[in-house]
Amino acid sequence: MTVAKPWTPSAWAAIHNAPLPAEGAGNQTFDNRIFFGLLGGVPLIVTVLLRWSLWLYPVVAIVLALPILAGSLYLASSYSPRYKNRVALPERPLEDYITIKDPELKSLYNGRNLIPMETFFEAYFDGKIDFKGDALDIMEARHDWAAFRFTMGQFKFFLTQWIPETLWHSRKQDEDQVREHYDRGDDFYEAFLGPRMVYTSGIISDPTKRETLEELQDNKLNLICEKIHLKPGDNNNRIKEWGVDPKQARIKCMDYRDIPSNVKYNKITCVEMAEHVGLLHFQKFLLEIREMLDDDGLFYMQVAGLRATWQYEDFIWGLFMARYIFPGADASTPLYWYINQLECAGFEIHNIDTVGVHYSATLERWYYNWMENKEKITSKYGNKWFRVWEIFLSWSTIISRQGSATCFQIVANKNMNSVDRAALICNRTNPKAWTAKRG
Repeated sequence: MTVAKPWTPSAWAAIHNAPLPAEGAGNQTFDNRIFFGLLGGVPLIVTVLLRWSLWLYPVVAIVLALPILAGSLYLASSYSPRYKNRVALPERPLEDYITIKDPELKSLYNGRNLIPMETFFEAYFDGKIDFKGDALDIMEARHDWAAFRFTMGQFKFFLTQWIPETLWHSRKQDEDQVREHYDRGDDFYEAFLGPRMVYTSGIISDPTKRETLEELQDNKLNLICEKIHLKPGDNNNRIKEWGVDPKQARIKCMDYRDIPSNVKYNKITCVEMAEHVGLLHFQKFLLEIREMLDDDGLFYMQVAGLRATWQYEDFIWGLFMARYIFPGADASTPLYWYINQLECAGFEIHNIDTVGVHYSATLERWYYNWMENKEKITSKYGNKWFRVWEIFLSWSTIISRQGSATCFQIVANKNMNSVDRAALICNRTNPKAWTAKRG
């Protein structure tokens, strides 16, 4: 019998290292056979017991599909064992991590009665619960005090808001959601983004060094320029504050569906915006990008992604993000979906990098900035908004480090016979460059 090696904590300078990365239950413990058995069997039993005609069976099956799914996920998330967990939990009482001030909640969740994560953060936003220490440190130990089981509030949000918004994605809906989030106020965003105000993942250049947020962002901007082979004359650069000729670059604030299609670009970059396009409109979006791109041009897409081998925590975090942070940003998927969409739109994949751990480093620095500006934020925006972002930044630091969610950097070109592919050869595939770096 093969015995798994014990887990050893990492000690990288670049990131917030995991002190307790416990594995949770998920699709590897979810039995699809039982689910599909219930999906087919329960409607049949109902039809027979009510002595309805079997012709009504398909209707009953459709009506009961979502309740059966909800019930299955609730039970499975409540009772499924963790999968291949190598990290021993301290099993300390809940009171060591959080203080529950609400009497009713305190009577339900105490000792080793773990509180559902959604119940926790909803109560935390309302001031009914406090952390007993730094939020990021307490969230690192969340598997010892929180339960990752679904709640009725999450099912209600999924059915009444997430599904309708995903199926609709009108211009009005998209503009309202984007402006409500991104137009909140420069002071709000500068409180965690810093003076650069770059709201996308930075890049670590050396995991053994503690780079600043600004260094991470400079690394990212330089990397994007390198990945798209940016050179003088290309229509892609900062303008006014950098003294760039306005004929070379322009800034326009508009819906992607309104971008003029009669203008061609050497390079097109889409940095963490495509999630807001939505699943149903994604192919149309990519086709529009292809039409605007020169035949020898490059398209860079940096986009949030999820892992296909999910855990229940991944979904619970995703629903939290959809409700409180990025409503309407439903086009966050595993990598294979993006690749299929790009190839179906006539693109060829040039290269891909997964930079979730880089996002974790970025989020950690955002989190510390946010905590330093607590007084300024609460005085203007209130305690609830401060706490919402406190949970978002601390939890996401962990989520992106452990792979629940990640970020993909994808470079693509038109899949045409005439594309000069030799011009795209770089040190990325040059063994001599690797040897020199190791030396």
